Amino acid sequence: MTYCLRIADMAQNERPRERLMTYGSKTLATAELIAILLGTGQGPGKLSAIGLGQYILHELGKCDRDPLAVLRDVSPSQLIQIPGIGPAKATTILAAIELGKRVFQSRISDRTPVDSPAAAAAALSQDLMWQPQERFAVLLLDVKNCLLGTQVITIGTATETLAPPREIFREVIRQNATRVIVAHNHPSGNVEPSQADIDLTKQLLAGAQYLAIPLLDHIILGDGNYQSLREITSLWDEYPQGE
Repeated sequence: MTYCLRIADMAQNERPRERLMTYGSKTLATAELIAILLGTGQGPGKLSAIGLGQYILHELGKCDRDPLAVLRDVSPSQLIQIPGIGPAKATTILAAIELGKRVFQSRISDRTPVDSPAAAAAALSQDLMWQPQERFAVLLLDVKNCLLGTQVITIGTATETLAPPREIFREVIRQNATRVIVAHNHPSGNVEPSQADIDLTKQLLAGAQYLAIPLLDHIILGDGNYQSLREITSLWDEYPQGE
């Protein structure tokens, strides 16, 4: 459905700004969020702001990629090529995208408790989330699960990275951490664990048992998502960590 009706002519409870204020931003379609940024419409067929938002997503999706994935890395020239988008609207969209990235990638401060997979993913998103190569990193924690620091251990290719357990635990011991969470990214955006991920997690859990340094989780990040291996496998039952 393409919106040609002006937002001013829509019922008040159907307008994007009013719906956001009443129901929250998560309830709005992507085109409606873009419409709030645009303020006004036009483009082909004198579209409304919502219609223009839909048209932008349609144009970005022509390369057989998720339009949001394209929008994340879109350039000013790409936006301005879309009918109805001039420099003012393009810069507004780009500023909103950059602000969203910075909020998402902001690090949690040291000594903050890392008490969930979401908190672990937030702490590592800047290092791992949208990187074009696989990276393996550790979250170094104290006995109360408070963050001591993060460290990228290895950087691999677009499809694989090497994370020798020896290097991982060397850094943990060097930093005097008493607990650890490991994580890596999948540049493809698919956060399901591979068999290699499972096998490495088993090695790390066994090593953590031997060193009496509990491994609390293994997080996979990619394209704005994350997955906790502890939540979806029984490995921690097979290798109890004495937490």
